[in-house]
Amino acid sequence: MRYKKTLKLLALLFFTLIVMIGSAQQTTSSSQKGWSQLKEVLASIKKTKFPNKDFSIIKYGAKGDGVTDCTEAFKKAIAECNKAGGGRVVVPEGIFSTGAIHLKSNVNLYVSEKATIKFSTDPKKYLPIVFSRFEGVECYNYSPLIYALDQENIAITGKGTLDGQASDENWWAWKGSKKTSPNNQTEHVNALNKMGEMGLAVSLRNFGEGHYMRPNFIQTIKCKRVLIDGITIVRSPMWEIHPALSEDVIVQNVKINSHGPNNDGCDPESSRNVLIKNCEFSTGDDCIAIKSGRNNDGRRVNVPSENIIVQGCKMTDGHGGVVIGSEISGSCRNVWAENCVMDSPNLDRALRIKTNSVRGGIVENVYMRNITVGQVKEAVVLVSFKYQEGDTGQFTPIVRNIYVSNVTSKQSDYGLFLDAYERTPVTNVVIENCKFDGVKKGNLLNFTKDLSFKEFYINGKLVANEK
Repeated sequence: MRYKKTLKLLALLFFTLIVMIGSAQQTTSSSQKGWSQLKEVLASIKKTKFPNKDFSIIKYGAKGDGVTDCTEAFKKAIAECNKAGGGRVVVPEGIFSTGAIHLKSNVNLYVSEKATIKFSTDPKKYLPIVFSRFEGVECYNYSPLIYALDQENIAITGKGTLDGQASDENWWAWKGSKKTSPNNQTEHVNALNKMGEMGLAVSLRNFGEGHYMRPNFIQTIKCKRVLIDGITIVRSPMWEIHPALSEDVIVQNVKINSHGPNNDGCDPESSRNVLIKNCEFSTGDDCIAIKSGRNNDGRRVNVPSENIIVQGCKMTDGHGGVVIGSEISGSCRNVWAENCVMDSPNLDRALRIKTNSVRGGIVENVYMRNITVGQVKEAVVLVSFKYQEGDTGQFTPIVRNIYVSNVTSKQSDYGLFLDAYERTPVTNVVIENCKFDGVKKGNLLNFTKDLSFKEFYINGKLVANEK
C-alpha cells in the first residue's frame, strides 16, 4: 500500500513538473512570437516619398523677422506645392511668425536648422473651427497649430524649431490649474464629454471661440503615410504630436521640451502602424500616451490603436515613459517598446496602463525589453483600473499579455504596481531577466492572474512566482 502511494506521489510530482515546464515554454514562446512579429510590422509601414521640388515661403511673401505675419505665405506655398504634385515647402533661416498651418497631400514642410516657426497665441488665428478630437471625444474646435485632415504622404522635417509660445499668460491659463483665470476649459470640456455620452451628432459639437479648449500642436486626422523627423518642439498649448485615425506614421529624431498642463509628447490615437524612434521627451504630462477615444464616443468610433512601436527614445520629465490610456475605450493591441532610457526625479513611471470601468477597453500584447530606468517616482511597471472615476461604470476593462524583459531600474517606490478588479484581474504578466534596485515598497499586486517571474530581482533578492 505504501509503495502504491509513493508511486502515485511521484507520478503527481512528475505531472506537475511537466505542466510547469510546459507553461514556462509556452510563456517564452509567446514572448518570442510577439517580438518576431515586430519585424513584419516594421516592414509593413509605408514610407513617405516626395518629388525633388522646393517651394520657399520667402517667394510667397514670408519674412523671417519674427514680426511679419506669414500665415498667408505658408498657405500659398503649401497650395502651390500640392498643386504641382508635391515637394518641400522650405522654411529658411530666420524667425517666422504665423497662425495655423494646414498641410496638404504630398507636401513636406521643411524647417531649416536655423529656422524657427513661432505660432501666434491669438486664438483667432486658429479659426475657423475644424474637425478634431479633444481628449478622445470628436468635435469641432480651434485648429491645431499644424493640422491635416484626410491627407496622404505628408511630412514635417528638418532640424529647425517649432515654438508654440504657450505660457501661463495665454494657452496654459485655460487649463485653470496653474493660475486663476476666468477663462478656463472645465465647464466646456464637461459639456463636450456630456455630448459624447448622449451621442449628439459630431456636427453639432461646435466649440472654438469662447470655449477655451486648447488646440494640439500637431494633429493629423485620417491621414496616411506621415513623417515627422528631426524637429524640435517647445511650448505647446497641450498635446504635442497627435496622430488620430491615421496609419503608417513615423515620428523620429524629434526633441520635445514642453512642460505645460497636459503637454503629452506623442499621442497615437486610434492609429495603426506607428513608429516612434530616437526621440527625446521632457514633458509636462506623459511622454508617449497611446489612446483610442473616450467613453461612449470612443466606443462609437470603435477604432483601436494597434502596432505601435517605440525604439531608442529618451524620456526624462513626464508622468510616464510609455503609457496606454486613459482614453482607451476603443482598445489597444500590439505595442513594442525597446532600447529606451527613462530617468528623472520628475518621471513618475516607466510603463503605465491606466483605465477604469467608465473608460473600459481591452489592452493586450504589450512587449517591453532592454529598457534602462534610472529614477522614477512611483513604479517601474504600473497597471491601474482605478484611474480618476475608478470603478463606477459598466465597461469593465481587460488587460492581458504584458511581457517585460531585460529592464533595470535604480530607484522607485514600487517595482510592479498592478491594481485591477477582482472580477477582471490583470492576466498573464511575464517579468524576465529584470533587476529593480532602490525599490522602497516592493510590489503591489491586487487581483492578478497567471503572473510569471523568471530571474526577476528586487533589491538583489530573487522574486518567486506566486503559488
